[in-house]
Amino acid sequence: MSQASMNPVYRNRLMKHKIGIALSTAAMAFGVFFLMWILSTLVIKGVGSLSWEALTVATPAPGEEGGGLANALIGSLMMVGFATLISTPIGILAGIYLAEYGERNWFSDVTRFVTDIMLSAPSVVIGLFVYAIYVAHIKHFSGWAGSLAISLIAIPVVVRTTDNMLALVPISLREAAFALGAPRWKVALFIRIKAVKAGILTGVLLAVARISGETAPLLFTALNNQFTNTDMNKPMANLPVVIYQFAMSPYDNWRGLAWTGALLVTFSVLALNILSRTVFSQKNQH
Repeated sequence: MSQASMNPVYRNRLMKHKIGIALSTAAMAFGVFFLMWILSTLVIKGVGSLSWEALTVATPAPGEEGGGLANALIGSLMMVGFATLISTPIGILAGIYLAEYGERNWFSDVTRFVTDIMLSAPSVVIGLFVYAIYVAHIKHFSGWAGSLAISLIAIPVVVRTTDNMLALVPISLREAAFALGAPRWKVALFIRIKAVKAGILTGVLLAVARISGETAPLLFTALNNQFTNTDMNKPMANLPVVIYQFAMSPYDNWRGLAWTGALLVTFSVLALNILSRTVFSQKNQH
């Protein structure tokens, strides 16, 4: 036995190390257990109603058998798509400003502070805000209001991700571009953005995953629609609200569709997270 192993200080530290590792492993196992429990419950209860009809037929009327989630799927895709188109350029440009021009600026400090607040703000507050400034004035719910609400949730995610990723670009790369006579806006767009584009795309995907399952903002803005609707100026069906309404209904058919919708939302978000952490991270390494 070595002299170090006989040292009481060493043995005390080794014991604390083993206790820490054991507690960390137990905490990880605890979290993974409940995660797998949730996913397995979704699969068991959601696969039963998953069919081609569930993806191609609109939601059924009360007491009616059959039906599907086609109108909710279309509404969710349209609203999330438009919200992504709104939040991506605004978030990236704001992140570029913070990283390139906002190093010693009171306005950038305020912007970062507001962004951090928006990241942690309850989504129901954002939905109520959009309802007060938009829905209450036009006096009807709409898909545009829903897209605006969830875009306000996505923008801070893209801003913070872009700002953090641009901060990782080596200063020597910027100085080399400046030495060659490149103006500051070209350095930002063609040097810094290009160097971390995979990380920025990851932030956009994470923002999409964040807004895909939001329910509260859409209750105040888009509401719902039993029929298939592609007019963004009218109330529009969406998966989160349909899940919320169908899960509490007295009809077995509706509850089955709610589990199927939850399965689709969960695994879509899971796929986006896996994609952002594997494909784009590998491209960033290359």
